[in-house]
Amino acid sequence: MENKRISVILFTSMLIILASCKLPKINLSKTDLSLPSSYSNQNDTTNDGALSWRYFYHDTLLVKLINEALKNNQELKILQQEVIQSKNEINARRGSYLPFVSGEVQTAGNKLSRYTTEGVSEVNNPVIAGEKTQAITRNYYTGFTASWEIDIWNKLHQLKNASINQYLATQEGKNIATTFLVAEIARSYYELISLDQELIILQQNISIQKNALEIVKLEKTAAKVTELAVRKFEAEVLKNQSNLYLKQQEIVETENKINYLCGRFPQAIERNDKALQSILVDSIHVGIPSQLLKNRPDIRKAEKQILQANLSVKAARAQFLPSIFITSDLALNALKMPYLIKTPESMLVTLLGNLAGPIINRRAIDTEYKNYDSKQKQAVANYELTVLNSFKEVANLLSNHKNIYGSLSLKKEQVEALTQSIDISTGLFKSARADYMEVLLTQRDALESRIELIEIQKSYLINRVNLYQALGGGWK
Repeated sequence: MENKRISVILFTSMLIILASCKLPKINLSKTDLSLPSSYSNQNDTTNDGALSWRYFYHDTLLVKLINEALKNNQELKILQQEVIQSKNEINARRGSYLPFVSGEVQTAGNKLSRYTTEGVSEVNNPVIAGEKTQAITRNYYTGFTASWEIDIWNKLHQLKNASINQYLATQEGKNIATTFLVAEIARSYYELISLDQELIILQQNISIQKNALEIVKLEKTAAKVTELAVRKFEAEVLKNQSNLYLKQQEIVETENKINYLCGRFPQAIERNDKALQSILVDSIHVGIPSQLLKNRPDIRKAEKQILQANLSVKAARAQFLPSIFITSDLALNALKMPYLIKTPESMLVTLLGNLAGPIINRRAIDTEYKNYDSKQKQAVANYELTVLNSFKEVANLLSNHKNIYGSLSLKKEQVEALTQSIDISTGLFKSARADYMEVLLTQRDALESRIELIEIQKSYLINRVNLYQALGGGWK
């Protein structure tokens, strides 16, 4: 009768626990964003973003710098440790749904009062019969304890899979940093080469202006010009000589930036001086927009974050359901050491099943579930934002690439014309058919146009780097 009563109580308790586990309606967010079929009515499926950077960059000196940066850059090393930590989290989650077993060896002494139930039991215990009462009683224990949460609702497996997607997202985060590092090295390299060329142009222009200054001095001696003309030419020479120092400082800072990215102390950077002259081949393949989903690590990361968020929602929902725990002990336990090894009398075996579920005050679980539900919606919005931004970047850079390339030939013609006009204006000045201001302005215009040409050539190369990065290139 007593056993029947206990069974009814247990069954009723189980029903109460199960009835209290009211589940919220799950609604996993999905994106309905679809990319256009092409960027500009082109059907070329070749995508340079899928290329390894080793095949995209052909300058051996640049490739050498990128290799060194990928090997020594400290920020990448920090991110690599984050990847390792995230991977360790997977192992921790994997272990959570396996039984946990611990070993224990214990010895204890206890003095009981004789005038208690335990004290009377001690006196009548045949194991310690004949010993003095009120003495310290020893207890020896050695064995194993096991505990196991049965993953009946798949909650622990979902948390493990969420950790896997978190690890993959962390790996993509490292890939994002890699693409940025590769592109930044290339950008700084081309910046350095353009500064070298600008320095050379300044030096050449100063030489031309010094010659013009000597001519003006001779013209002043012949009373053909005034002291004002001499001072004007001197000021122009001094201005450009001053700019030389500023340009040299820019070169030093750019070199040190590259060294910093390469994880090394300041030193001279070996570079290809002819890089700006080797850009007159307008060839870069952007493929189709859908390839961005595969190539761009920021989109891949956002996708993994959606998967992680969805799995976290499912795991949080499972918190409303009862959990089943099994605990057991297998040990040797005795009051005296000689009895500890006497089996099966000294063996201690326990097995306990536990069904636990939230009944009252589920606010913490409900709040956690709502937070994860909000995070999954946030992850979807972030994914859509990343995709939209990636298409915008490629479209803008693709347009810029074509426009810069179109302006190159025109700027070269302008430089040619202004370079020739220097000799013409100087000849006219000698024959008194042009004044000194025409010579001075012609020299300024020629210098500016040559600097602008260098800037356009640099912009072309850097835009090409940016377009390759926007297509998802640089991490493979």
